[in-house]
Amino acid sequence: MADLKTIHEIRFLNAKKLMDESGLKRKEFAEKIDMSYSLLSQYLGKNPTKNIGDDTAEKIEDAFNKPRGYLDQSSFSIAAENSFAQKKPQHMNFQPPVDLTHSENPRQTPVLSWVQAGDFSYVLSSDLSGAIDWIPYDPRAGESGFALIVKGTSMEPDFKPNEFIYINPTYQIDELHTGALVVMACEGDTEATFKKLISEDENYYLQPLNPNWHPQIIELDYTCRLVGKVVGKYTRY
Repeated sequence: MADLKTIHEIRFLNAKKLMDESGLKRKEFAEKIDMSYSLLSQYLGKNPTKNIGDDTAEKIEDAFNKPRGYLDQSSFSIAAENSFAQKKPQHMNFQPPVDLTHSENPRQTPVLSWVQAGDFSYVLSSDLSGAIDWIPYDPRAGESGFALIVKGTSMEPDFKPNEFIYINPTYQIDELHTGALVVMACEGDTEATFKKLISEDENYYLQPLNPNWHPQIIELDYTCRLVGKVVGKYTRY
């Protein structure tokens, strides 16, 4: 049997899938399972604070005439993840490359180009021979982390051109809140972009730190993917 954390994650995804496939809005879904809207939001909201326990799982299964244990089946969660992910910016499902360390110094971080960062097939590959530089390791970026060189002035005054930013690619979009600094890549763009994230009413936007940069608000959709969270910077003098 899966551990409790895994069961809760599976139940969350499967309940989301049921709501999505039923065509019901969250308020209607709450009424169908005889639960208050505010309580349902704690289970299935954007930032859930409660796990779906056995009693709640059975209540959802009964309301939709599903067999006992339906919400616990991981095969459904895979489909749920694919379906639900189509409606919001996605994470790139980063898998650590085989070798993220410089052969001469294992405590270094590879620097990629913005084109490489926007190309998931490159970042997902095990070949980092194309790294354009190497900088000191930052533990906040993790063993799978990499770095990018700041371009342009959209993130001034906090981040200036030619400074390095450390990227932790293991975050999920749902784990981030307004104010997080992120690198995103959207379909049709040749490069990734670095901006501040805004999360509002289950929608996501990007905003530059420079108040004079335009556009000030960039809306994200399901064609956009989270490359990683910016966790630090490095300046070479």
